[in-house]
Amino acid sequence: MLFLIVPIVVLYSTLTLRQFIMHMIPVWLIALIFAGQAGLFLPILGLFFMIPGIVMGRMYKKFTPALRIIFAGGLTALVELLVLLLIATAVFHFSLGQYVRDVIEIAITPLRAMADVNTDLSDVLTPEYIIGLSNYTLTLIPSGLIIASFTMAIITHAISRPLLESMGYSVPRLKPARDWRLPRSLIWYYLIAVFLEIIARANITGVLAAIVLNFMPLVHLAFTIQTIGFVFFWASHRKWGSFLPFVLSIVVVLIPPLRIIGILDLAFPLREYITRPKR
Repeated sequence: MLFLIVPIVVLYSTLTLRQFIMHMIPVWLIALIFAGQAGLFLPILGLFFMIPGIVMGRMYKKFTPALRIIFAGGLTALVELLVLLLIATAVFHFSLGQYVRDVIEIAITPLRAMADVNTDLSDVLTPEYIIGLSNYTLTLIPSGLIIASFTMAIITHAISRPLLESMGYSVPRLKPARDWRLPRSLIWYYLIAVFLEIIARANITGVLAAIVLNFMPLVHLAFTIQTIGFVFFWASHRKWGSFLPFVLSIVVVLIPPLRIIGILDLAFPLREYITRPKR
């Protein structure tokens, strides 16, 4: 599903509006014919991916900066997810809380089978633990939706840009990874969030705790991006080529504590220190 926006972006970017509509009409007709028991599910799903694809494709035509295109595509997908959730709750009586609990029940079923052998595990998998895990997961839904939406937009740009360039279209690029730098004010937001997290631990179900719990994964992701930017900057300064910093970036993603490098890069002038002439 992360790749389904790509064909819409490519088509809208390379065709006129009339041509795009003429391409979409047979696709929608085929989807409706073969939907079967799915009913309106396939058209709704198709519309979900079509809207951010049109938004990004239109911005590609206007040669809008790449970061703004990704932001617009991610924001559009996020709004759509919220609207779909609202419609599912109001019209189809969908319960997100019950869905989360059902998913967790399915996930821990193998663990319960192991608990028959391991008594220590059975002591952990208490009803109270399951309820607490469900509530915690439900609290993190907002940050999950944000990350999922912008991940789709980033992947769409990463694939659509080279495809369009290979077809002879000029497409805006993101800044090189070595130039990725976040606002230094993020450090202060992070410190405030850490302080609020300490306060909120006594009331993890409160509104304040929910805000902090959703903010922390996002700011950690931001620091990971900052760390990757520092890795590419250092590699560029050392003239290491592109393969080694790419491997190191994967290591940064797989080992979350390494994001402290991004925190230090924001808090202190590490890049200026590296490029400072040696006396």
